[in-house]
Amino acid sequence: MPRHPEYQYLDLLENILENGDYRMDRTGVGTKSIFGAMMRFDVSDGTVPILTTKRVYWKTAVKEMLWFLTGQTNIQSLLRENVKIWTDWPLDKYRKATGEDISQQKFEERILADDSFAEKWGDLGPVYGKQWRKWKGADGKEYDQIATVIETLKTNPASRRMLFHGWNVAEIDEMALPPCHLLYQFHSSTKKYTDPVDGREKSKVSAMLFQRSVDIGLGLKFNLCGISALLMMIAQQADMIPGEIIWSGGDVHLYSNHEDMARELLKREPRPLPRMKLLRKPDSIDGYQIEDFEVTGYDPHPAIAAPVAV
Repeated sequence: MPRHPEYQYLDLLENILENGDYRMDRTGVGTKSIFGAMMRFDVSDGTVPILTTKRVYWKTAVKEMLWFLTGQTNIQSLLRENVKIWTDWPLDKYRKATGEDISQQKFEERILADDSFAEKWGDLGPVYGKQWRKWKGADGKEYDQIATVIETLKTNPASRRMLFHGWNVAEIDEMALPPCHLLYQFHSSTKKYTDPVDGREKSKVSAMLFQRSVDIGLGLKFNLCGISALLMMIAQQADMIPGEIIWSGGDVHLYSNHEDMARELLKREPRPLPRMKLLRKPDSIDGYQIEDFEVTGYDPHPAIAAPVAV
């Protein structure tokens, strides 16, 4: 019987706990870290790596990915979707700049209620979506990397240049957080496969994600969920079938205050991975909404609370 694919994650977690190099990091929390790791997940039958040893709030991860695809950089639109995972950075900036010890709830309420306050304090700088959809070139033009990938899959699927990234050196210092999941590359098969949805013969498209910095306790689970949704959307727009997700990490680390959580995860046995499908095909990559995603068969172990290091 094949080994459950989630053991790739658990083995990596155990390796960091046992062999990680301890270092103090920019957050002041401290981590155990290794350099270089890889995991592979076959998603061709709709099974996706939404991990089961701890509940992953997959709708939050997909909403974040949809937000990236809009090209927006302000948390106001995220908060309207009840997504609060980016609040920590502008909140920290606001507290340091004003000296006001405002609560996260009050800060988020002001962002939602006051557009001018949101414009001043809710923007994250030119983070992911800005670079993916509106990279500003030296010629002054904006370049849509996502649209280019989809068009290339349609017109030149053998290309080795189907990728997008967010590491814009000229704008790194303006970002609330430099991109961690910074490079996505795509590869299509020459062999044809039967699409289980419509029965037609199609190529498979696979996605590889490189992360320079990986919070394995919290962030990685969201990243795996996000790339699952992204690959499904891009495959559908290119009239292809999702193939594999290949994940690779540079500095893969576990925060010191996540070690108890990690040990608890290692005691848990993975459950069957869920399936994800799209309920409709919008006219473009810009047309997807959270209601278009359906996840079935997800029965994870209970959630474990863990703090985010800012």
